[in-house]
Amino acid sequence: MHKACNLLFAPRQRQRPLAIALGAVLSVIVPSSMAQQNALPDITVTGTREGQRLDQTPASIGVVREEAIKLVKPGHPSQILGQVPGTAAGVTNGEGHNTAIRQPFTTAPVYLFLEDGIPIRSTGFFNHNALYEINLPQAGGLEVNRGPTTALYGSDAIGGAVNVLTRMPPAATEFSLFGEAGSFGWKRILGSVGTTVGDAGLLVNANRTHTDGWRSKTAYDRESLTARWDHALDANTVVKTVFSTTDIDQETGANSPLVMADYLDNPTRNYKPIAFRRVSATRLSAAWERETGDTLLSFTPYYRDNSMDLLASFKLTAGAGGDNTISYGSNQSYGLQAKWRKDFDQRRARLIVGVDMESSPGARKEDRINVTVSGAGASRIYSAYTVGARVYDYKVTFHGISPYIHGEYSLNERLRLSAGLRHDHVGFKFENNIKASSVLATSQYGQAGDTSISYDHLSPKFGATWALSADTHLYGSLNHSFRAPSEGDLFRPATSTTAPLAVLAAQSALTLKPVKGDQAELGLRGRAAGISYDLVAYQLVKTDDILTYTDPVTSVRSSSNNGSTRHRGVEVALGLPLATSWRADLALSKASHHYKTWIVPGGTTLSGREMAAAPRTLANSRLTWTPDDHSSLQLEWVHIGSYWLDDANTDKYKGHDLLNLRGGIALGKQLRLSASINNLADKRYADSASISGGVPVASPGLPRSFNLGLEAKW
Repeated sequence: MHKACNLLFAPRQRQRPLAIALGAVLSVIVPSSMAQQNALPDITVTGTREGQRLDQTPASIGVVREEAIKLVKPGHPSQILGQVPGTAAGVTNGEGHNTAIRQPFTTAPVYLFLEDGIPIRSTGFFNHNALYEINLPQAGGLEVNRGPTTALYGSDAIGGAVNVLTRMPPAATEFSLFGEAGSFGWKRILGSVGTTVGDAGLLVNANRTHTDGWRSKTAYDRESLTARWDHALDANTVVKTVFSTTDIDQETGANSPLVMADYLDNPTRNYKPIAFRRVSATRLSAAWERETGDTLLSFTPYYRDNSMDLLASFKLTAGAGGDNTISYGSNQSYGLQAKWRKDFDQRRARLIVGVDMESSPGARKEDRINVTVSGAGASRIYSAYTVGARVYDYKVTFHGISPYIHGEYSLNERLRLSAGLRHDHVGFKFENNIKASSVLATSQYGQAGDTSISYDHLSPKFGATWALSADTHLYGSLNHSFRAPSEGDLFRPATSTTAPLAVLAAQSALTLKPVKGDQAELGLRGRAAGISYDLVAYQLVKTDDILTYTDPVTSVRSSSNNGSTRHRGVEVALGLPLATSWRADLALSKASHHYKTWIVPGGTTLSGREMAAAPRTLANSRLTWTPDDHSSLQLEWVHIGSYWLDDANTDKYKGHDLLNLRGGIALGKQLRLSASINNLADKRYADSASISGGVPVASPGLPRSFNLGLEAKW
């Protein structure tokens, strides 16, 4: 590694109840004491789409409970996801994020983000920032199913699925208001009101957040509202209706990476101040569920409306081949999840049959922008722009119908088997309003003709759990997964420097195939001498991977199905009561991420190389003191291991270690004071690091920051 890179990347001190019924069950089994809240849970709802004992779930599912979310009140997904081993989120800007779950940090659509089991976005319109469309600090918990979950949830669930749970309405009338202020213009108000009258309960949560951003031109605003209404129609039938809406307006440089000198001495600089992202996301669902005896029937219709205006900083380039645009994207979704479940007395057998159906019409428009540029290379500054010609204007509708079957059977009292199979029939209908390729002075945009594309895919899974003792359980699984190409993969190819190459790129994009993934995992979970633990080893192999190659000199990007990757690792979750009111928790993973095969443009092979942005070690440790149910103090250590900046493995980021401190104390029966310090030691670190223009660059992470909040309940 270059000496300059050693200096750049050395961390240093800065100089300056899907229903009421289910909700009642969970309220009994989840302890209120913060000292106990991180114990391994007894129930998970993500493994089979309904409440199930974790010791009978052959999957590595990590759970963050509502109490942990209330303590952290995350302003970004990275502040909470790391509590699950093998899981991390990186900061791009505002609440924007990339994700690493059994994968490198990536923005690729290899994860499925859910709210109460319903995907936040359609398969065809993936957004790697999807968690900012959820009101995360007011969630009722979250579950991370690491690895493939395609057999139940469909396309995209290769690296894992993140299921954010809404809070259930309170048993009695409650009001709460939380106000918080902090460093760099941070302001947040969280309000909540809820009640239950007779057989119906309502809870409404609202979130208003603003920050000036600690770097130039990185201000961020969000407004979110989540309403949940639970209604017991009779002794056997419940309906849960959830309405969520979020609006986001942010200045973003996608964490504008900086060259060495600025990273060290001028980290507040932003080379791409013209970038922005404006997001609107609305969801409505109504889950009807009826359980009679040993049979359950459920129907969940849902609706989504998403739109985003984006000037993408990560695409800004100067000269020939540049891809500088403003895009206007939108889509709606009309879907239905239907399921029938039957339990049998013999061998505790269970059969689940279901179908997911969805139609998602959408549109994309993009206008070329002419940018004002100063400087050169990786430190080039994009200070202004004017809007030019329209280069994309099309309508595209995603459609899917996916029946599935899942069965469970106990060979004896200790050994339980499960298997499932899903058939996805998904595709797109594409209508282009631009009939010929756009030919501009510096870049050419290839256009596809009107077409329809569809994919059929079978996804099997097998699993087993074995009770070694009452408190110790072995589990293992074999899972297959896939992800269909998104509308951007298929109909919005990368730009080219000549018109013939642009046409070729457009035609080639239409031939992209689904990515496949196969995983084997073996785990052990349980409790011993007061210690809760979950240990798992896995191997995940992806084939026909849609790999995007970014030329390190020109920054031009291209994608193709020409790769396979291998991901191996070990993950550990530990919970240890130390003494009365004290507890230690650890989430640790050790992994390797390699290209099995990848021939990049020009004939160069990267086969056998480690993947970029793929730290081998991720760790999150928390020491929590809870003297009573109203007071707490938590010290958190976050570790991101070293990783390569590029796929050629020429330069490395050394990784970093951060300390965060948070806590709260009651000021009477109705008031609670809370405070947090992020990056307690004020370390210089990188949210992301890579190669740009042939030189190392890094996006500096948040320096030490303070937040102070006051919550009132009545």
